[in-house]
Amino acid sequence: MSGFAPIADLLARDRKGHTLPRELYVSDEAFEFDTQVMLKSVWLYACTVAHVKNPGDFFVFELAHNSIIIVRGRDMQVRAFWNSCRHRGAKICLEQRGRAPRLMCPYHQWTYGLDGQLLAARSMADDFDKADHGLSPVALENVGGLIFLCLSDNPPPIDRVKADISAQIAVYDLENLKVVFQDNYIEDANWKLVMENNRECYHCDVGHPELISVLGTTGFGKDAPDDAAKHEQWKAIGIDHDLIEFPDGWWHRIARLALANGAVTQSIDGKLACQKLIGPFTAPETSSLSVWTQPNSWHHFCCDHVVTFSLTPISADKTLLRTSWLVHEDAIEGVDFDPDHLAALWRKTNQQDGYFSMINHRGISNDGYIQGRYAVEEKLVEDFKNFYVSHAKAALETIS
Repeated sequence: MSGFAPIADLLARDRKGHTLPRELYVSDEAFEFDTQVMLKSVWLYACTVAHVKNPGDFFVFELAHNSIIIVRGRDMQVRAFWNSCRHRGAKICLEQRGRAPRLMCPYHQWTYGLDGQLLAARSMADDFDKADHGLSPVALENVGGLIFLCLSDNPPPIDRVKADISAQIAVYDLENLKVVFQDNYIEDANWKLVMENNRECYHCDVGHPELISVLGTTGFGKDAPDDAAKHEQWKAIGIDHDLIEFPDGWWHRIARLALANGAVTQSIDGKLACQKLIGPFTAPETSSLSVWTQPNSWHHFCCDHVVTFSLTPISADKTLLRTSWLVHEDAIEGVDFDPDHLAALWRKTNQQDGYFSMINHRGISNDGYIQGRYAVEEKLVEDFKNFYVSHAKAALETIS
């Protein structure tokens, strides 16, 4: 642990009910620790099954210098491999997404099947066995259509998360959705600040007027009485479940929330963003299902579309926020949905959040920063901070 002794000292300064010490947000040392140790020890959300919908579809997930290929095989199974040729290590997939009948290294044309097995390698010695030189696998779990990766050789358990999330999002049938577009937005802030900003709505009344006009703030730290009539409606179509909030030290939260002001989906005007409904819905339904996972994702499931969000650190002060919009695979652009209308609400919200995260990072970079006290309705922020601190300490122990 000698190389990360300062990180251990900073973690020891964590205070209940308060933000983290300055250097854990802004220092290059903390960025190196996060991307090389802590985030490699946990499950990270990468994409959906709809991102790799057909055999040969691939999606590249990157964390700092690490690059992983997620690919759909001919047997329809989704697998993950290190994006590094077993010959001399060249990067194989150079595009972020694409489709190929096989995976071929652009350097010396070593060729792999979609299952990672080496198919062709020219001019090798007689004792060379292709069976020993397949792509190196990365741990992958399909959680109801959400794809999670762990870059550790010893991934932690995921069974409770998988069971709870799958039970509630299965009705949205992600295998039969399609990704209509994806935004890659660079925020000028540390990844932990981007996550903290997402985990509270203390800033929403002033910061997100468009969002709260359809989504409201109930369930995001602001409590409100349950609507019994709503629960009866949800039971009738099989979508009523109790709130799940980071149970027993696990790292997931799931809540079905009534939309506000008569909205039937999360769109800029609350009106359907896609006319072709998904899952069990035969008519517009005035709720959405929200799923949060520590440490890098959140997702919203509506009756007409799904929006997923992931983030990955790029540097100490830059974070990639990736947003994907999914609709029914049979929906037709210009007939069933207008792309600008579909994306407008969350594009606006992402821009607003990018601004808030940026000014937060700049203020924390100031020498005058002192660990601040959380508001009552910032409980979910502290839940994220506690996840980070506990897993960071555990990761440090593995390298001591």
